[in-house]
Amino acid sequence: MDGAQRWLLHRRETKIAGCRTRAGALVSLGSADYVAGVVLLVLVYYVGDGLIDPDVADISKQAGIAIGVAAMVGGWIIYDLAARSPLGKSQAAFAGFGLVMTAAAAWGLTHVFSGRAAYIHVGAIFGTIMTLNVWMRILPAQRKMIAAAAAAEKFDASLGAQAKLRSKHNTFMAVPVVFLMLSNHYPVATYGNRYGWEIMLSLIVAGWGVAKLIREF
Repeated sequence: MDGAQRWLLHRRETKIAGCRTRAGALVSLGSADYVAGVVLLVLVYYVGDGLIDPDVADISKQAGIAIGVAAMVGGWIIYDLAARSPLGKSQAAFAGFGLVMTAAAAWGLTHVFSGRAAYIHVGAIFGTIMTLNVWMRILPAQRKMIAAAAAAEKFDASLGAQAKLRSKHNTFMAVPVVFLMLSNHYPVATYGNRYGWEIMLSLIVAGWGVAKLIREF
C-alpha cells in the first residue's frame, strides 16, 4: 500500500469515525454549511436587492443571477480540468494558475456586481469547488479504495493521489473563504474601497499563506 492509499485510509477513518450513516458523514464534511451558504446567497442577493449596483454595471437582476451561477459552475469546471491536467502536477505552476484565475474572477465580478456581492460570489466559487471536491473526487476515491481492499484487489493509485491533492487544495481555499466572510464587517476597508478587487485578492493570498502555516505546524 503506497502513501496515497494510506492517506485515504487514515482520512476515511478520521472523517467518518462515529458517523453511523452517510448523511452524518457528509454533514461532518461541510456539505450542510455549503447548502446553508447557498440558501443565504439566494435569499440576500438573488431574491433580495444586494446583487446589482447601477453605479457599477447597469444590468438586470436576471443577467446578474446568470453571471453568478455561471461563475460558480464555470469555476468548478476550470479548476477540475486544470487539477487533472499536467498543470496539477506542479505545485508552483498550479499556484500561479490559481492566482491568475482568482484575480480574473475578482476583477470581473467587481465590475458587474455590487462590491459586497462580488466578494461573496468569489467565496461561493471557492465553496463550490471545495464541496464538489469532496463529493466528486475525495469520497468516490475512498469508496473505491475500500472496495478494492475488501476484494483484495489492486487500487488505482492515481485516484488516491488526486483525492489527496484535492484535500490539500480544500485547505488552501477554506481560510480565504473565512477572510471573505469577515470582509462584510469592514466595508470601508474591503468591498467598499476603490481598490476593492485588489484588496480581495490580497485577502485571498494572505489566506493561502495562513493555510500553508496551518499545514506545516
